[in-house]
Amino acid sequence: MSDDVSNGDPIPVEKLARIYLKMRDKKSEMTKEFDAQIDKLEAQMKAVKTGILGHMKAIGAESIRTESGTVYRTVRKVYSTTDWESMHKFILEHQAPDLLEKRIQQTNMKAFLEENPDLLPPGLNANMEYSVNVRRS
Repeated sequence: MSDDVSNGDPIPVEKLARIYLKMRDKKSEMTKEFDAQIDKLEAQMKAVKTGILGHMKAIGAESIRTESGTVYRTVRKVYSTTDWESMHKFILEHQAPDLLEKRIQQTNMKAFLEENPDLLPPGLNANMEYSVNVRRS
């Protein structure tokens, strides 16, 4: 958006802030409406899936071909732990770091670097960028 009007005068920051806040409010309103519609649709889809799974279980089927499409069921296994201390020890003991996802916990890294300004982990990238925020008065 250009900050010049047709006569060449810059638009005052006060006006830009007011416009921005109106746009943000409209976006928030639209997002809430959309999210409510999505939640309703997802609940309906879940009910349909439950009905399909019930039918498949009742007849002992893994898949069913219909004119509309083929429905099938799959099993998804999710792993988690209730004892991170023991899990961490296990991973170190068995030299299995690949059991963890590769990402840096942002808040902890920031705190670590603040507490240890002379220590810099090898290969660490830190990208910073400015952004503009607008608060209501």
